[in-house]
Amino acid sequence: MRLKNKTAIVTGAGEGIGKAIAEAFAREGADLALNYFNQPKAQIDEFVRELEQTGSRVFAVEGDVTDAAFVESFVRQTVSRFGSLDILVNNAGILTQSFIQDMTVEVWDRMIEVDLKSVFLMTRQAVPHMIRQRSGRIINIASQIAQKGGLQLSHYAAAKAGVIGFTKSIALELGQYGITANCIAPGPIETRLVAGIDPDWKERKKKELAIPRFGYPEEVAPTAVLLASEPDGNLYTGQTLGPNSGDVML
Repeated sequence: MRLKNKTAIVTGAGEGIGKAIAEAFAREGADLALNYFNQPKAQIDEFVRELEQTGSRVFAVEGDVTDAAFVESFVRQTVSRFGSLDILVNNAGILTQSFIQDMTVEVWDRMIEVDLKSVFLMTRQAVPHMIRQRSGRIINIASQIAQKGGLQLSHYAAAKAGVIGFTKSIALELGQYGITANCIAPGPIETRLVAGIDPDWKERKKKELAIPRFGYPEEVAPTAVLLASEPDGNLYTGQTLGPNSGDVML
């Protein structure tokens, strides 16, 4: 119960890594405000009921985290309902493929909006509450592609590299208030997003990995628990942790 009496927001929590993090946080005692987008409400309602069986208080709100008005409302609801905001996990993201010469402006802009702008919007709204508390944990989901690049993924690499740079900068700004900010940069993980990637790309990538398989969301979630917990995560800030099957070694 390392997160008992803590309130956490997790974006993109309806599936994949976000869902696994929400499950792990609930097992550790956190109250949860979950964001999801474009998924069946009945499915999300069932997930909320499952999480509540751990004893955690949970609510879920559908919305686009690239919309500043929605983000403001979502954070306000969270603080109103739970009285605090201790942990922010910026996980919402998309993954598409295109060679640079074929990439449209619309594809580029949507990637930057979802995978980078949303991190800024959510963090901007959460930070004032954390400053007042003089404590907080910000955990941003990046990617090992941000660290090494990837074929047909220049827009994704740019967005996730932006997340890493953003995180380092806010870590410098916010440490004086007892707030840490870190990234998790997973390697390829078996999620719906990765399932949509070109099969040949996935086969080539597996051959590059020191551990020659893709990971699973539940293998990433413990890193988020580490960063959110005390004293486990107390001295991590501005860092990028890499559960990536050895795709990047630092």
